[in-house]
Amino acid sequence: MPSLKGILFNQFASEGLNLLVEELQASYKPKKGRRFHHNNITYEISRPEIKGKSMEFEISSKIPQDELESKKEMEKYFKDIQNIIKKGKHKPISIEMENILWDSKKDSEKERDYVKLLYSYPFEDLYDDKEIEKRYQSISQGGSKEKLPDVPGVYTVQGKLALAMVREKIQELGMANIQNFIAANQKVREKLKK
Repeated sequence: MPSLKGILFNQFASEGLNLLVEELQASYKPKKGRRFHHNNITYEISRPEIKGKSMEFEISSKIPQDELESKKEMEKYFKDIQNIIKKGKHKPISIEMENILWDSKKDSEKERDYVKLLYSYPFEDLYDDKEIEKRYQSISQGGSKEKLPDVPGVYTVQGKLALAMVREKIQELGMANIQNFIAANQKVREKLKK
């Protein structure tokens, strides 16, 4: 069972990823749920989940099967994406190719392949004690108009700042990861066209 800290962190990480999904759906073509479409590829961002003392979430993208002629080309596409993602600043703990059989209208099946990236961040990477102190000093001296979240059971300014930072940090990390993923897909597709 997660601790109170884990429950609160999960709540604010969820808010951060929800804001990210809204931002991406506004910037690109929105799809149902937590998905958006960009450059003929659908991306999805999962909800966060607590694993031990870490926060995890997945980002996935559809492999553009209509541009690939064989299963072998799809596997090469996946390997190329995997190689690019592994060189990124924030490395996922898992990179998998997943096949999904989907029946949208109960009369036809569609088979789709996805690249799934699983990211995990220790709780302590989602906030910074020095930044909390700096922001606290600014608020207490009247120099900041920062709006703090109203959280039942969290009575200190520092506690509220920590939760606000979790929301900000997970949103920032999610955006960096999705931008890296979009760039990887773009790079591999350009290579295919040559």
